[in-house]
Amino acid sequence: MRIQRERVVREALVLLDEAGIEGVTMRKLAQRLEIQAPSLYWHFANKQALLDGMADALVDPVARDVEPGLPWDEVLRRVATELRRALLSRRDGARVFAGTYIVTENILRVSEAQMGALRRAGASSRVAAWGSFSLVYYVIGFSMEEQALDPRFNPEPVDLPRSRARFASFPEERFPHVLAALDDIFDTDLDTRFAFGLERLITGLRADLPGISSS
Repeated sequence: MRIQRERVVREALVLLDEAGIEGVTMRKLAQRLEIQAPSLYWHFANKQALLDGMADALVDPVARDVEPGLPWDEVLRRVATELRRALLSRRDGARVFAGTYIVTENILRVSEAQMGALRRAGASSRVAAWGSFSLVYYVIGFSMEEQALDPRFNPEPVDLPRSRARFASFPEERFPHVLAALDDIFDTDLDTRFAFGLERLITGLRADLPGISSS
């Protein structure tokens, strides 16, 4: 039986939610689909190719409704926020996306939205390209850490109270600034923390735009 590529990806994402990225194997996926494993190779040569297809599906909803007239910084905020939401929609979604270097219409649409906003604001091609990728790297890294802390995504999440107690066990005279900031370090309002970092990146990019003050 010839199986459709889209169905393979859908089932792979369900398997990802159930078993995590390590649990996504061609054998297990074939069992879910009730086919022989070789049938999968019509669409995906190996697990990495499958992960590429999954990553492409993850970002399908991102940057689809960016209004051309929006200010450049608002475009960057929206795209970054949508990308984070997409990666968090699946267990290990950020890890799946981080391990892929694919060129698809979905991926290019995300880059075009960010780079186009920066170019229209006067950024050079290099600032637009490097700035866009820096934002994506930030979203990926933040989302990976976020999923590591969340028991919905990680069966063995970080024990924050234990980690905080470990921090507090160090002598204050050696690490006064760290220990004074424990409430901030262990603040679990991740939406606010994400927005904080995103704004610092946008502020940095603003400094590279001609005629725009970074203040």
